[in-house]
Order: sequence, then structure tokens, then C-alpha cells
Amino acid sequence: MTSPLELEHLRRKVESGAVLADAELVALRDAARMGSGPTPRLVVAHALVNAGAEREALPLLEALRRDFPRDIPVRLGLARALLGLERHGDAEVELRDAMALGPDDPEVLKVLAVLALRRGEAERARAYVADALARDPFDAETRLLKEELEAVDLPPPPTPQEQVLRPEFTAALAAALGRAGVAFRRQGKDLLLKLATGGVGRVDLGSLYGAYREAPGTRGLTAYVDALAARLGGLSSELGEADARLEARLRPVLRPADFPAGAVGALHRPGPAGLDVFYVLEDADFVRYLPTSALEGAGLTADAVDAAAWRNLEARPAPVHPVVIDQGEVRQAEAFTGLWAVAEGDGHDGARLLTRAQWRRVVSQAGEGPLQVSLGRRELVLVCRESDEASREALLRLGHAPDGIPGLFRLSADGLSRA
Repeated sequence: MTSPLELEHLRRKVESGAVLADAELVALRDAARMGSGPTPRLVVAHALVNAGAEREALPLLEALRRDFPRDIPVRLGLARALLGLERHGDAEVELRDAMALGPDDPEVLKVLAVLALRRGEAERARAYVADALARDPFDAETRLLKEELEAVDLPPPPTPQEQVLRPEFTAALAAALGRAGVAFRRQGKDLLLKLATGGVGRVDLGSLYGAYREAPGTRGLTAYVDALAARLGGLSSELGEADARLEARLRPVLRPADFPAGAVGALHRPGPAGLDVFYVLEDADFVRYLPTSALEGAGLTADAVDAAAWRNLEARPAPVHPVVIDQGEVRQAEAFTGLWAVAEGDGHDGARLLTRAQWRRVVSQAGEGPLQVSLGRRELVLVCRESDEASREALLRLGHAPDGIPGLFRLSADGLSRA
């Protein structure tokens, strides 16, 4: 007899889309005969669909629909099999029924997006994907669908994009900056640029390389870095503008105490809990720290920068989602777990946690007691109640990313401190 642990392993294989061996499928069938509820039989049906045996799975799924007419996963499984058989109209009927049963279920929206994509209805698919991401921004499948849709209207590259490693990219960019007459210097992970105002601008090399890797492969490396060098050379004028547009783009970020040593020239001040507050210009492509030398040309003081940055962040609180930590990955949960994520994903969530608007949102989910906070990921902040020892241990086990801040912090109405 197959043990519960082995059955769970098989279920996860099926869930990942793997094709089972004959003996594994037999074990699932035996478990389904002895099990109750729809799940054991539904796993068998999905295993058959994974193996391309939709016609064999269809009678099993139709029987499940008769036995469990209000079960949404059963409807989705039947829709999946019908899609595999190119019976799009029948699949849509099942999906509409599933939508009526669970209007807020992102899984239904995902399958509707797949159906729309197969029919060539890209705009309709985009709407479903946007709705699904709004309900579950952590779902990896939905994000993959979004990326697929973003590529629908793009022509394929004429030749496969050459694999370029980060050192090669950095060397090519340095050469392009030299050709463009842009004075620069490497400083750790950052690139310092000499501005026309006499100051120094700072951009993050990792962000530049990441943008290159994600760009469509329609240009070679030389053409790409030449265009990038021209853009970087044009940053000078923006930092010298004395108008409200610059102030509107300022945001605060929290960095560890040793960060100033690698960010010479960037404006910063001491922050809470032994951290420092730096200031960046909101930019879709670059992480750009505001240099102290830019203040005079922009007609700003350090206090004015600080006030504008926090005012801008106060106006944009992030959503707060219940989450679970699964095998080192943070995933959104559908119900209370004891862990929550502040997850706008723009790199400002650590600082955002210190605003009044964000504090109110967190308290509405987690309660007013002191909280434990992990700043170990720049793309989100994790919180739990201080009294929840199990969740606190989960945060400690999760650790921190290389660009995150280690350790846990304590957050209360009085502010942020070391735990």
C-alpha cells in the first residue's frame, strides 16, 4: 500500500504537470478507489491529462461533476480536459459555471485567460490576467501568462539572442560610456556618473543588467549599450531642474548601517533601528540615488528632500496580503496564516511601513499589538504578531536575500526598533 507521504509526493508531481510512470498512476487509482471526496479522483484525472489522455480523463471528470456539481476544482479540471480536446465552447461553459460558483477565484480567471489566448483574443486574456494578479499578485502561473501576453504582439528576434554574462555587459557599457564622453567610475554594485552640474549621479549596475536581459533581442549588445549610454548621459539635466517634477519623483528607502560606505556621495540621514534613510528618484529602469551635490542645482535642501520623499510615499500605501512560506518561497494565502506581506514590489516597502497610511492598513489585518518585521527582501516586507512564536520562527528561518537587511525588527505605534 502506498504511504500518505508517497501519495502527497505523487500529488505534487501531478500538480507540477509531470507525467507519471504506469506504477505511479496505478497507485493513484488505488488511492482514489479507497478515498472520499472529489480530490483523489481529480488527481487521477489531471495525471491522465498530463499524459495527453484527455479522452480517458473526460468520463471521470464528467462523473465528478455529477457527484460534486458545486466543486470549482472539478469544473476547472473538466475545462482543462475539454481545452486539450480543442472543445473550446464546451470548456467556456464549464468556466462560466465555475465563475458563477466562485466570482473571486483567480484560478478560474487564469483558465479563462488561457482560453482567450488560444482563441487569439489577446485583449480579453490581458483583462483576465490583470484581474487574477489583482487578486493574487504572487501567483507564478499568472505572472508567466502575463509575460506570454506581453510577447504576443512582438515579432520574434531574427536570430537567437546571444548569451551575455554580467561582466561582459559591464565592460561593454563602460566602453559605450567612454565613446559617449560620459565620465564615470565603478563603486561596488553602483555606477557613478559625472553630471553636467558638477555633481555625481548613481545608478545600480544590477538593475541595468537586469533590464538588458529582459529586453527584446532585436539589437546586439553594442547597439544596446550605446543607446543606454546616451540615456545615462542625459540624466544630468534632470537633477539640475528646480521644479516640482523632481520633488514628485523622490522616494525614501531603508538601507543597513554599512551601506553608506558603498554609496559615497548619496544623500542620506540616520533612520530608525540603526538603519539609514536614502533617497531615490522613482524610475522604471534605474535605481538612482540622489547625490548630495544635486541639491544646490535643484534648489532643494536636505530637509525638503526628506519631507517630499515621505510625503510621496505616504500617498501610496501598498496592499497587505496574508501569505505562507512554502519551501523558502513566499506565496499568497487565501485565509489567515499569521503572516502578512506589504507588497507593492517597487523597492520602497520597508520605508513605506513607517508611514501612517501603511501602518493603518497593517493594523487592520494584523491587529494593533507590536509586530515582528522582516526586511530581508527588497520586493516586499513580511510581518507577524510579536506574540506569534511560530510565525516569528518562520521569518527567522526564511533569512534574507543578498540585497536584503538581516535580522528581525519590532514595529509598534512608536516606530521601528531592533527586535
